[in-house]
Amino acid sequence: MNKNFLSAFSPKEVGIDLGTTNSLVFVQGRGIVFNEPSIVAVSSKDEAIVAIGSDAREMIGRTPDSILARRPLQDGVVADYRATEAMIRHFIEQVSGTVRFKKPVVMISVPFGVTSTEQRAVIQATMKAGARNAIIANEPLLAALGAGVSVHSSSGSMIVDIGGGTTDIAVIALGAIVASDSLRVGGEKLDLAIADFLRKSYNIAIGEHTSETIKMRIASALPEYHPLVMNVIGSALKTGLPQSITIDSNEIYEAIQGYLKDIVQAVKGVLRETPPELVADIMEKGILLSGGCAHLKSLDLLLREETGVPVYVVEDPALCVTKGMGVAFKNLNNVSKVV
Repeated sequence: MNKNFLSAFSPKEVGIDLGTTNSLVFVQGRGIVFNEPSIVAVSSKDEAIVAIGSDAREMIGRTPDSILARRPLQDGVVADYRATEAMIRHFIEQVSGTVRFKKPVVMISVPFGVTSTEQRAVIQATMKAGARNAIIANEPLLAALGAGVSVHSSSGSMIVDIGGGTTDIAVIALGAIVASDSLRVGGEKLDLAIADFLRKSYNIAIGEHTSETIKMRIASALPEYHPLVMNVIGSALKTGLPQSITIDSNEIYEAIQGYLKDIVQAVKGVLRETPPELVADIMEKGILLSGGCAHLKSLDLLLREETGVPVYVVEDPALCVTKGMGVAFKNLNNVSKVV
């Protein structure tokens, strides 16, 4: 990304998909301009901000005790207000420069189940970070817009958005969420489950980068007849020395299946709450699967087996919410009641 080029213009509208794991930034007229880890590095001595985003991520597990890498959001909501404000300010400055003729309107995505207090924390952090106005938008509705769903149609649509910190499930019709659920379960919980499994089963400790790599390479939502294998290097708990082990995808399935069952039960619960007419629409169109975890191997098959409803992974699932912001900005008058 040419940051100087981006900073040469003062955007009127900026969308930030504020995620637990990664945050994506959309600028009206330019599209998605960057994707950075939701991490802030701070000094343990004076709490000064040392680095944000990609630079901060490189410090995880590699920094001296004087530098702490923090995730401003946990389970999709603000856990560290000051770090969240700093991160949002960083994103705004990346696209508009430190000197702006006019502050931008900033749209921030939040999980559907957040409380009014949690919403206020996001709004306050966004305004203090330099926004002229802050718009709070529900992630499942943005994901539906980004997937090309006509949210104002009388025909029902169902979307399951699985991000780093949360899973949002929603049935949408006539511009409203008819039935929904939100779980504080996402990719990070799966990563932690994998690390916990290896610690208990192999007496080995691994970092979050390694856990995420295992998830992306060999994790599966269903057991496999021919499981994939992977060599993993971590630290032996007894000696602290490097240790190499070989694991397979069925072991990882055992590690994460508890969280997958939670997601399945939540999807079933939303279907049970959905009016019969809309259930018929969903059976015809299928369930749309979005978010960074949508590509987890066989997750679509698991949901299809458990619900009896076709399941489709949307195009560019990790970008769906951010793309939806572009649709929302273009039709803000029409979707203001929705988002």
